[in-house]
Amino acid sequence: MAHKMTDEEWKAFVSEGTRTAKLATVRADGTPHIAPVWFVVDGDDIVFNTGKDTVKGRNLARDGHVAICVDDERPPFSFVTIRGRAELSEDPQELLDSATRIGGRYMGADRAEEFGRRNGVPGELVVRVRVEKVVALGDVAD
Repeated sequence: MAHKMTDEEWKAFVSEGTRTAKLATVRADGTPHIAPVWFVVDGDDIVFNTGKDTVKGRNLARDGHVAICVDDERPPFSFVTIRGRAELSEDPQELLDSATRIGGRYMGADRAEEFGRRNGVPGELVVRVRVEKVVALGDVAD
């Protein structure tokens, strides 16, 4: 039977393995834009990097409202949706730190520094999503 995840459970769920987040932002004309992103949980926040001049980057600079979905597509199916506001930073040390952590999660610890150096560069943004609302259900099909 489906169950509502606790804060601890949903953070563990979204942090498991290499699940990607599907990030929804709002374009200037009001239409939605959705894209997969690599991310890490940092305390109560979701953190990812993106290019300043990407659709995501431009949308976030104009309107920080975001929605994120992370799911398990295997039975019995589980998902977490998050709504929040993004805060942007171009601080070089924050960029390097977040890019290294994210690279380690998705590419392995042995390649973390490589991906940190590749992605923690000028023109990139650190996006810190301050979580405002979470809907997290586990074992939906049980």
